Amino acid sequence: MPARPYPPIEPHDRGYLDADSGHRIYWEACGNPQGAPALFLHGGPGGGCSANDRRLFDPARYRIVLFDQRGCGRSLPHAGSNAGLRANTMPLLVSDIESIREALGIDRWLLLGGSWGAALALAYAEAYPDRVAALVLRGVFTARRSELNWLYREGASQLYPEEWERFVAPIPAPERGDLVAAYHARLNCGDATLETQAARAWCAWEDALLTLRPEANPRAPDDASALARARIETHYFVNAAFLEEGQILANAHRLSGIPGTIVQGRCDAITPPVTAWELHKAWRSSTLQIVPDAAHASSEPGILRALVAATDAFARRVSVGEPLRRHPRASGDPATS
Repeated sequence: MPARPYPPIEPHDRGYLDADSGHRIYWEACGNPQGAPALFLHGGPGGGCSANDRRLFDPARYRIVLFDQRGCGRSLPHAGSNAGLRANTMPLLVSDIESIREALGIDRWLLLGGSWGAALALAYAEAYPDRVAALVLRGVFTARRSELNWLYREGASQLYPEEWERFVAPIPAPERGDLVAAYHARLNCGDATLETQAARAWCAWEDALLTLRPEANPRAPDDASALARARIETHYFVNAAFLEEGQILANAHRLSGIPGTIVQGRCDAITPPVTAWELHKAWRSSTLQIVPDAAHASSEPGILRALVAATDAFARRVSVGEPLRRHPRASGDPATS
């Protein structure tokens, strides 16, 4: 029988983790408190978690943890304000994950993340490999210059020319050589009208590329949500996600021994399959599943089935009350960047 998402569930525990610089990180736990620990990492950056994200895991077998990253969702302060973008970097998000693990008393956990969430899962796993029992990744993104250029300079524009024309329209022609920088400037210019116009166009471009099913395209976010999402995305992308160029793939050897499943849509125009392929070749304990009739969104039927099948497969390796186990490593110390 094809894998399907599990029925909706509600958290049995939730709270806020106090972090540095005034950030308060919202987290919640669902499923079986004695189950194998699993952490869901949302996309974006800036996406936030949803109730559907809980449904990717068997609630009888997993202790499911979700959190809203800095500036996102229910975490405070929100990225719609300048305070939400201060002290908001990839290394600090990795630190937040480790703080949540320690606060919840978890030894090792499975991480599931898509797109930006995949980049964050990989960055964490490379920094703390002995804390990661397994990885399930979708639509792999590593924030390399080539990946950002594909989406915001050349590449995807060749597939979606009409949407691209609408995307570049708010930016004067002389500034279109670096659209990420141009949008970042407009989204922080202090003119509410220009900021809102830019946020709508930024989000519309990304949303147009998400799925092969037009009826499944997300509704346009409200202006406040669009502004926060666009601001945090450009904040990260104008800073190359606060990573060295090629850092995640260069450090893939640190994933040695961690089992993983990579789920990738063949028709993904946001994160094309080449990055997933390169990661799979560098990470020998991974398996790569290309879904032939899918784009980027986790809601694509083939991708959704593959993600649930992957978490089910890892769950079958353990009994309730036992932690997920992984291959032993030579060293017990977390890797350093």
